[in-house]
Amino acid sequence: MTFLNPAILFGLFAASIPILLHFLNLRKLKKVEFSTLSFLKELQKTKIRRIKLKQWLLLLLRVSIIVFLVLAFARPTIKNSTFGTSTTKTTAVFIIDNTFSMSIVSNGGSYFNRIKQISKDVIDNFEPGDEIAVIPTASVSKNDISIQSNFIVVKREIEGIQISNIRKTIHESIIKAGQILYNSKNYNKEVYLFTDLQSGSIYDAEAELSKIPQLFSGARIFIVDINRKSALNIGVSNFILNNQVFEKNKQIGFRATITNYSEHNIVNSIASLFINDRRSAQQSVSLGPKESEVLFFETTLTDTGIVNAFVELEDDDNNYDNKTYLSFYVPDKIKLLLASEISEDSRFVRLALNQTSNLVQLTESNSSQLPVYSLSNYDAVVIIGTTNENGIGRLKNFLENGGRVLFFPSSVSDIGAVQNLFGKLNLPLPERYIGKASSNKSVTQFEKANFNHPIFSNLFEEKSKGEIESPDIYQYLKINSGGQGTNIISMFDKSAFLSEYKVGKGKLLAFNTSPVLSWGNFPVKSIFPTIINKSISYLSSNIEDGGSNLAGNELFINIESASGGQLKVVSPDNLIEYVNIDPSIYSNYFRYVNTDKIGTYKFYSGEKLLNYFPVNQDPRGSIVDYHSVLDFKDYLEKIGFEGFAITVEENQNFSNQIYNARFGTELWKYFVIAALLFALLEMIVARISKKDTEQINS
Repeated sequence: MTFLNPAILFGLFAASIPILLHFLNLRKLKKVEFSTLSFLKELQKTKIRRIKLKQWLLLLLRVSIIVFLVLAFARPTIKNSTFGTSTTKTTAVFIIDNTFSMSIVSNGGSYFNRIKQISKDVIDNFEPGDEIAVIPTASVSKNDISIQSNFIVVKREIEGIQISNIRKTIHESIIKAGQILYNSKNYNKEVYLFTDLQSGSIYDAEAELSKIPQLFSGARIFIVDINRKSALNIGVSNFILNNQVFEKNKQIGFRATITNYSEHNIVNSIASLFINDRRSAQQSVSLGPKESEVLFFETTLTDTGIVNAFVELEDDDNNYDNKTYLSFYVPDKIKLLLASEISEDSRFVRLALNQTSNLVQLTESNSSQLPVYSLSNYDAVVIIGTTNENGIGRLKNFLENGGRVLFFPSSVSDIGAVQNLFGKLNLPLPERYIGKASSNKSVTQFEKANFNHPIFSNLFEEKSKGEIESPDIYQYLKINSGGQGTNIISMFDKSAFLSEYKVGKGKLLAFNTSPVLSWGNFPVKSIFPTIINKSISYLSSNIEDGGSNLAGNELFINIESASGGQLKVVSPDNLIEYVNIDPSIYSNYFRYVNTDKIGTYKFYSGEKLLNYFPVNQDPRGSIVDYHSVLDFKDYLEKIGFEGFAITVEENQNFSNQIYNARFGTELWKYFVIAALLFALLEMIVARISKKDTEQINS
């Protein structure tokens, strides 16, 4: 017999306590008054012997209770061929936690390097013919997990595992391990869990758990409990842009939330903002335990194209979460399609855009020709009037996939045609036309403007002084956003002069009046070219903050405008990957899964940029609190695990602990049962002995 917790055996010294108490009680003299000596004659010698025998039996029972309880906690184990021996073949699954929380370094090296070494040492306990499968918890690989009998190959596989930016739960790996064991023909089935048990890492939500005892029938799970330190870790838990309009050589602002995940105080740690790998600003931050603080950064935008920004923190115990990325697109020249129902209606819009001809690459067309154009080639589309049904369908698809549209009614638009366009785009229907063209008898004006909207950014020195001189409007569409959109500029009748709507992933700005002089003097007001160009800049600005794109998650790339059957993928470390696209499988979207790096991924068809996505770590991986082994055993109960769950302590001999547990049957339950039986017997004997003593005394 061996003991898995031999240190507990020191508790056997407690068995001497009842013996000492017994002998101390013998030394106590009790004075009993007798009326006559006749009582002594009646006392039988056999009864006295019986009482003494019961007292010795009580002593033995009490000592046995203590001994068996101590032995139970020491976890006695015996070898037994019924439960598996060294000659019985074993299938084992090693779950290696390679999430970035394992990168923390303590006295014995990083958690990750320690568990890799421990796992390789454990392999020496296996014998020829045994099988081992290795599961890294954080992996994007969809390949089947291989089971190896060549232990040299297994050790090489473990050595090749690297820390990953991906966050996965232990539960996901446990399910994979259970499936491997379920399909195994070997009698011995084992799972070895090498992890730091980071808080929240076992599973995400209890609702995702289900009873799966059949996967682990007769299995053992070994939990390697490593020594963890009180780590110091801060991370960027959120990073966003303050701007929604990007203009070269103008100010741009960022907001970063810095969180102290540890129990330590952080004093004057430096946070730096980088734009396209150039340090652009920095600030210091001091945080108490578990505190967060928002930092604001400002700089001048000097780049066009895809602009990559990230905030970087100083080194701490976990450097994997010290960078967080976002990306945005600043076109060198805005590619704009101007489609009008009546060509004369676009005159003033064209003149306004010509004021910034160095920033706009303009294509003009009749709105009826809208279906001819590949709208995804344009940063924004300006439509004056309506189009045919095919054109509306193309416009809707363009918007739903992230396109941007600026709408004006034409000078001859029929209210039914405009309502049909808005209805197909799932926008609130315009009610009717108000006023009369070329008539100043019923002039109306603006009531107010929302100066907090990005269109008005940098227009006024102070928002409180921001005023727009209202034009005289003779005729307009009465459009009520009705909670579906945002009124940017409102009329006195509370309808919208300029409103914004979200359609799928895209945006639509809608003016209620045609840009012609017969509908009002708006086209000749000084605000007209400014607000047109601001609207185009706002629509063509594209932000990807990366908050929803986490390492390991799939990215969905719109490939409708892709030419040929191949995509070029540029990863954050500028490695190029070519991916073949099968049209029979991928028609509109392609799913990209190799997102284990953090930073910006770019997708090209030829030299044409299709899309880009910044990818970051899951902030939950930054936590430096930990579960106990009891928490994990509670999880095993939730999934219906009925086998043995064995804790292996890092500060003891791993090989001996695992060897004893692998090839032995734990007897602690039987020792606890024996202790309870002895306790019950002790109560009975004590009660009988007490009655006999009372009879003698009486």
